[in-house]
Amino acid sequence: MSGGEVSPPPLRVDFYVLGSATDDGRLRVACRLSEKAYLAAQRVAVLCPDAGERRILDELLWTFTEGSFVPHELEDGAAGATAECPVVISGGAAPAGPVEVLVNLGPELPPVWPGLQRIAEIIDAEEGRRAAGRRRFKHYRSLGIEPQSHNLSSSSPL
Repeated sequence: MSGGEVSPPPLRVDFYVLGSATDDGRLRVACRLSEKAYLAAQRVAVLCPDAGERRILDELLWTFTEGSFVPHELEDGAAGATAECPVVISGGAAPAGPVEVLVNLGPELPPVWPGLQRIAEIIDAEEGRRAAGRRRFKHYRSLGIEPQSHNLSSSSPL
């Protein structure tokens, strides 16, 4: 690295572990994480491979709390999301422009896009999702990343 270059911050990975197995709980945690990142002026991509969940999340981002306002766009794969939208719900395609925070609702390891600083993994008590989350946790460790775990009960705020 030459004298004036600054290395990017290391990738941070956080696992948010829910005690229940409701889709609503996972999606609400994704909304809260997206809102926090948006309020911190960070661009967010929510990776959600399931088309039905993407539509629900699209609606939920407007209504999950009284007075919430999280400007977002549903990336439908046809045209791609615009670089100006602060939160993008994606089925897997990289949104246009840099993304600092990736919220993963999928079972696979998410892609690491240029400029990505943080991955938030949301794991609920459904056994298949829990097992897939354990595999991802081990994989991050094999890459030298030490994921942080946050156990969320129904009363735990983020």
